[in-house]
Amino acid sequence: MELKVNGKKTPFDGATLQELLAHLELAPDAQGVAVAVNGEVVTRGEWRARALCDGDAVEIVRAVQGG
Repeated sequence: MELKVNGKKTPFDGATLQELLAHLELAPDAQGVAVAVNGEVVTRGEWRARALCDGDAVEIVRAVQGG
């Protein structure tokens, strides 16, 4: 299937949001990560069960410190 991850078309062979994050090398317990699928925020507790479909738009935001 093909997803749009942070605005970029991304081929993906998995099924769930957690699998996508692992594919992108983001640990399931990564702190400071927020995810939305098709404009809906998905809580960390839902990552494992959240199925993805061809064409879904996934936005991943990582908090960074700065000053």
